[in-house]
Amino acid sequence: MPENTSSPDAALPHAEWRAGIDALTFIPPGHRGHCAVHRLAFRTLLGHTPTPADCLAHFARHRAAFHKAATRKIAARNLPPDSSLHLNSRDIERAMS
Repeated sequence: MPENTSSPDAALPHAEWRAGIDALTFIPPGHRGHCAVHRLAFRTLLGHTPTPADCLAHFARHRAAFHKAATRKIAARNLPPDSSLHLNSRDIERAMS
């Protein structure tokens, strides 16, 4: 598998799979740093060990929740605009409810 696998829908905010860190990454709206979501978080969310394509598809279906979770974490931690962050399954589940 290539190092970076881009989201199939180029019209939507860009997400990619980073094989080197086994995570999906995206840049949250209004932020310049990358946000990473590890495959283990997706395993918890999906209930099985997902492929990178499964993770990208889940992100595409629930993009608003991922953006909401990232925005919340950025605000709660008062992160600078160019800082990187990661989301865990609890961050995403809270944003989905």
